[in-house]
Amino acid sequence: MRRTSRLPVSFPTGFSLLLVLGAMLSGSVSAQQAASIPARPISSPAALPELQPVVSPLPSLVPVFTPQPGTAAPRPTPLTAPKPTPKPAPVTSTPVPRPSDPLFERQWNLQSIQVPGAWAQLPANRSWGPPVTVAVLDTGYVDSPELRARVVNGYDFVSNPARSGDGDGRDRDASATGQYAYHGEVIANLIAAAHDGRGMAGLNPQARIVHVRVAGNDGLIEVGDLVDSLKWAAGIPVPGVPTNPNPARLLNLSLYADFIPLTRCDPRVQAAVDAVTARGTLVIAGAANDGADAAGYSPAGCRNVLTVTSVTHSGQRPTYANWGRSVALGAPGGEQGHGIPASSLSGMNGERSPDGTSFAAPHVTGVASLLLTVRPRLTPAQVRDLLTRTATPFSGGCDPDPARTCGAGLLNASGALRAALASATGAASPGPGVKASPAPVRPAPAPARGSSGATSR
Repeated sequence: MRRTSRLPVSFPTGFSLLLVLGAMLSGSVSAQQAASIPARPISSPAALPELQPVVSPLPSLVPVFTPQPGTAAPRPTPLTAPKPTPKPAPVTSTPVPRPSDPLFERQWNLQSIQVPGAWAQLPANRSWGPPVTVAVLDTGYVDSPELRARVVNGYDFVSNPARSGDGDGRDRDASATGQYAYHGEVIANLIAAAHDGRGMAGLNPQARIVHVRVAGNDGLIEVGDLVDSLKWAAGIPVPGVPTNPNPARLLNLSLYADFIPLTRCDPRVQAAVDAVTARGTLVIAGAANDGADAAGYSPAGCRNVLTVTSVTHSGQRPTYANWGRSVALGAPGGEQGHGIPASSLSGMNGERSPDGTSFAAPHVTGVASLLLTVRPRLTPAQVRDLLTRTATPFSGGCDPDPARTCGAGLLNASGALRAALASATGAASPGPGVKASPAPVRPAPAPARGSSGATSR
């Protein structure tokens, strides 16, 4: 995967690096000041003033209970005298949730896509429904204090030992290594960081993350590794690899495949995406950071992929972000000097402010996971429709050049949740006379086995 801008880590020149769609560029640390991230094992971080040092395990999530069928109605009592009609309760507005996490006040990205308004439509007791599983196909597993018990060390699909950084090829340990190790951590935190008064606020603090390593130490991604990781993450058997015990409903790919021409979607990647979609899993990808037409990139240019480009704080496409008819919508990706605030064990004071389409994609993934929380039987096509149909149109376009389009508009989390809740489509328990969408097929447990151009700049 080609990296089209800077990361706050030192790296050798002359490499086509992870699409790593975001420039993990902290506003307080210049690229020249940044130090390399060590390879595995990842050393313990120093105390993080912004995050508050973790001195004990993070609290477990409140157990989520699936509502049981209603109990029998009470026996009617004999009527005596008619009772007066009760006065309707006064209408009160639902308070907008405000997480106490210290970074939340600076997370402009959540405000710009109306995430607090989406949270306000969910049950106040956090019994939102069964947690949604999201696979992050990226640089690999990091034990983030923002996720703790909700993160899974999935599988390492990097097949080339010379590029793996861990001394072997594919294996059961998806731990991240090398200078780009924390790219996947930031992606996962944006999607699912806890609301616990520390660090940042994630879009869906109940989502479960499965880390799938597909990027090598050099940040590059081979097509074969990408194809197999796509299938495995969705629960499709891959020869020679143990079966995935945690198949995901959503796959976040903040990357693109290297070692192939950037002229179209690679047929092998397209076949894998089609197979994943048929299993009921939606693929969400960053558009990449070359300021070019996304149609030539895999998976951004593939059918059945919900491709996301970046927009800035002002709602415009930054010059680095890819564009075109393959793009479904835009989401906050930031720009140099005004990136996306996020917790990271690799950042100064426990945070970074990266920019790039790598960090736009997880906003869409996080909102999609909220939709599946309230409407778990939605199909990939239905999730896509909700997200694009409710997007906020760009005023005057996202770019002065009308040919450089950014899809249906800016992601609108509140609008998407409102539309989902207004319909019984995809509901776990449809009302009388309503036929629910079929639930995706999940394979029985069986054996399973892990980069590309990350879309961070």
